[in-house]
Amino acid sequence: MSERTNPFADLKIPTTFSTKHKSTTPVEEQTIARIADDNNFTSREPQKTPKSTRRKPRIRRTGRDQQFTAKTTAETKNRIYKLADERDVTLGEILRLAVDALDREDSASKVKPAPV
Repeated sequence: MSERTNPFADLKIPTTFSTKHKSTTPVEEQTIARIADDNNFTSREPQKTPKSTRRKPRIRRTGRDQQFTAKTTAETKNRIYKLADERDVTLGEILRLAVDALDREDSASKVKPAPV
């Protein structure tokens, strides 16, 4: 009993396998597309989304380090960006100019004209 028995000794050598040749003709792409459309199958191709217009980044070193966030309408936001682009200044500078203009308007309305 010093020898081990071979568990695979009774197995026969398997026949070699080979690939089968395609005997059918391939289906045309137009036929596949028509069948897919008839059965409401959607394409797996990603849908092309329209590219949105992006503004160029505004990177300026101004020394301003305080964050101010406010919600606005799309129209107001576009007006602010348009003003900043026309003057070639930062959004912080546009805010400062707007606050200064409001201060001047308030001080002008508080000053009463001198009697004549």
